[in-house]
Amino acid sequence: MAIKLYNTLTKQKEDFVPLNRNEVRIYSCGPTVYSFAHIGNFRTYVFVDNLRRVLEYNGYTLKHVMNITDVGHLESDADEGEDKMEKAARKENKSPYEIAKFYAEAFFNDMDKLNIERPEIIAKATEHISDMLEFAKEIVKNGYGYETSTAIYFDVSKLDKYPVLSNRNIEEQIAGARVDVDPEKRNPYDFAIWIKAPENHIMKWESPWGLSYPGWHLECSAMSRKYLGEVFDIHTGGVDHIPTHHENEIAQSKGAFGKIPAKTWMHVEFLQVDGGKMSKSLGNVYTITQLEEKGIEALAYKLFCYTAHYRTKLNFTFEGAMASQKALNRLRESYIKHLDVNEDINEKIIEEYKEKFLEAVNDDLNLPLAMGIVWEVARNEKKSKKFAELLLDFDRILGLDLKNSNRYLEKKMQIPEEIEELLEKRKIAREEKNWALSDEIRDEIKQKGYIVKDTKEGMILEKI
Repeated sequence: MAIKLYNTLTKQKEDFVPLNRNEVRIYSCGPTVYSFAHIGNFRTYVFVDNLRRVLEYNGYTLKHVMNITDVGHLESDADEGEDKMEKAARKENKSPYEIAKFYAEAFFNDMDKLNIERPEIIAKATEHISDMLEFAKEIVKNGYGYETSTAIYFDVSKLDKYPVLSNRNIEEQIAGARVDVDPEKRNPYDFAIWIKAPENHIMKWESPWGLSYPGWHLECSAMSRKYLGEVFDIHTGGVDHIPTHHENEIAQSKGAFGKIPAKTWMHVEFLQVDGGKMSKSLGNVYTITQLEEKGIEALAYKLFCYTAHYRTKLNFTFEGAMASQKALNRLRESYIKHLDVNEDINEKIIEEYKEKFLEAVNDDLNLPLAMGIVWEVARNEKKSKKFAELLLDFDRILGLDLKNSNRYLEKKMQIPEEIEELLEKRKIAREEKNWALSDEIRDEIKQKGYIVKDTKEGMILEKI
């Protein structure tokens, strides 16, 4: 059965055919490890995990590269501000390498909690400086780069077309559009491929242009070519990468060897919070650990991501995430119920479910439609080990670790019946605006070892 994937480059769904028979080569933009990754970031990595699993489910082998940005990512995606790594290092009074190690470990710990498969190759920017330097030299040699007193810039006016992904008018292009950033630019939309380091800059390397460091866009171009060749199958990232980072990757590859590096470009839409943008200033940027503190497992968040197609915006609320936690537990319970019964099921029924599921996931990773089929199987009145095995087969793509359902359910906090009764009484008191009684019951619950937190999504119970 053919796999159809939406290609940002061509603006349409296409039949996916790998360049090298059964091997699929993928490059994914990874994290800039200056802080904890948040749930918006992880929506992208959940999508990438689904993509990997769908391709593997269809019998393909993978060569997948993900970068770790530990140098060169300035505060804005254009050429302004400080390097995020150096800024974090000063703030925490650590070296940039200590910062990178700590937050990279935290990132992969969250990846493991989400049961996200690791790419075959993890490439750190700082370990590929020589590759990036050679790439920059090629760009300059081919006439696409020029030097100013502060950087080596890419001259986008030399390209046959720029941009190619976003199809925006070049005069509206955001990246580097502020002329006052560097008046030595030939064009206001040129971008830095190599940046000359100020004297107090910590992360810098020798180059033909003195002590300097690579631009953020360059690392992906250099590392994808090193491990995947000049042209590979799929490049992934968030929609925020389209107008700047990925446009500039394409520009660099065309400047170095005259080709667009990936055949298919796939992008994940934004995660919104309570219907609006995530913002640190609004205090609505959440991490996986913060969800766990509210009783929401990482895998429940993964299931929550399946409530919307990856190319549509997804609105996060704690109420929605709590509902996904309950749904995940129900799915685990259904799997266990099926597992304990040996009733025979016609193989034709199993195959029909498999075909419907495969049609859904092969149609541009339609996980919401696929989950409808999963729930049909889970809720089937007939209980059978065959259905349990079918759910495990589906879980090869879902990645919800259903085979360990018993372990997760045993860990679930058991709320004593008396606490449940007190919570119900307090709920009624609050509905009747009897705040004194509500506070009295809250204190009684605390004496019994639990803390009640009131949120706009309702009461949240935590064990002391």
